[in-house]
Amino acid sequence: MPESLERAQSSASESTSVRYFASPLKFSHDWITRPLFAVLLAGVAVGATILGGFAFVVFLVAGTAPAAREWHRLFAKRELWQPTLVTVFAIVGSLVSQLLWQNPHGIAALSPFFLLWAGAIAQLPLAFWRQESPIAHAGGVLYFGIPALSLLLLRLHPVHPLWLVLLLFAAIWSTDTGALFIGRIVGGPKLAPRLSPGKTWAGFFGGIASAGLFGAAVAEMAGAKLLPASLFSVAIALAAQMGDLFESWVKRLVGVKDSGGLIPGHGGMLDRIDSSLCAVPLAALLVLGFGLDPLQGIGR
Repeated sequence: MPESLERAQSSASESTSVRYFASPLKFSHDWITRPLFAVLLAGVAVGATILGGFAFVVFLVAGTAPAAREWHRLFAKRELWQPTLVTVFAIVGSLVSQLLWQNPHGIAALSPFFLLWAGAIAQLPLAFWRQESPIAHAGGVLYFGIPALSLLLLRLHPVHPLWLVLLLFAAIWSTDTGALFIGRIVGGPKLAPRLSPGKTWAGFFGGIASAGLFGAAVAEMAGAKLLPASLFSVAIALAAQMGDLFESWVKRLVGVKDSGGLIPGHGGMLDRIDSSLCAVPLAALLVLGFGLDPLQGIGR
């Protein structure tokens, strides 16, 4: 083999190896807009969580309503107001009923969930009439409604609800941030190249590690035990990344890159909360369903 050809192949091999194990960092306006709007949105979320009550419900509706609109737009062939209105009304009714009757008895305790299912069922004939996917539109009510209701239930939990929600937020946000930065810095094998070409295994484990560390940090601030909070945050990190991948799969299915452009540096509201849509129901299941207390020893 000619020496020049060998050098060329060697150079190409080295170049491929470098690209494989590390992603070159290039300046982008997202470096400014993404963290800026992330901090602003996080501030709103923390403020609403501290206030609780109707302020928290307004916060939940403000997040789910535009995300629901973006979801229905993925599957709609005509104007969006009809399926979006059904979804938003179902979610608002569910949240308000839960807030007003926090300790109902008997079947009344399930009324918020009945309202969500009623909204999902109402989407079916509407979707058939519009000649669109009934499963996608009906599923949208539950896709956004169950996480929103779950988050409200956690905020109304009788055992240190404020710290509980703050721990959950910290786990989700640190997962997204850790996965983004570690994935870009380290690079390496792709996590799910067909669904999301930018995600790597390094980012996946980086997000989990970041969530565990931040969960322990929140527990330390709250005066709780570190290990339960850290393990809880790791579980939330796994669910958050599954939620991210699910939305990537849906967008790939319909052939779009971003669900919208509402938030500079993030895309649409759905792109921003996709991790929470899977992580929050898991948190509610662990805390409300199995009685887990991730902040054991708080206030010691």
